[in-house]
Amino acid sequence: MGNFYTNYTVYGQSQQAVIAALKGRSAYVTPVQHGCVVVFDEESEGQNEVVVTALADHLSGFLMCPVLALINHDDDILWYQLLINGEVIDEYDSCPEYFDETAEPSDPVGGDAHKLCRAFESSNVTEVERVLRISSLDDDGYAFEIERHTDLVKALGITTYGVGMGFSYIEAGELPEGLTKTELVRVP
Repeated sequence: MGNFYTNYTVYGQSQQAVIAALKGRSAYVTPVQHGCVVVFDEESEGQNEVVVTALADHLSGFLMCPVLALINHDDDILWYQLLINGEVIDEYDSCPEYFDETAEPSDPVGGDAHKLCRAFESSNVTEVERVLRISSLDDDGYAFEIERHTDLVKALGITTYGVGMGFSYIEAGELPEGLTKTELVRVP
């Protein structure tokens, strides 16, 4: 069984500002790393895209900033939405046929390296594009989507706190690499 996690990378905001935007939710919030704060929301762990989009929209609109909402489903699918100022401007699915038993395997769909790089102030467009386009069908493709997630955050130069991590993992005692329990803030 692979990884199952959901999280939100919020760019250009403080940990305290993000905590204030999460009023009434059950979540963990990281400190700032590479200009980003990561949110691990309890309700989002169900991986319902409607729930994930709603929280990403709220965070991005309330804080007027870029938010990368991301789901890793069993290490078979990496899905994200990029929102800026409350508007979805990009969406990606590494395995669009996954839930359709009659569909033929296909390459990833969506994902705009230019938009991602602009949102997170990265100049590494070529590498981000390469990471997004690698197909699991390729012999040298990603065996697990956590590998794609790792390469994506490295290419963008953003925080690694969200890689392989979700609310349920933290509740079970796991922590993002490099963090201590005291650095994470539990909301409420």
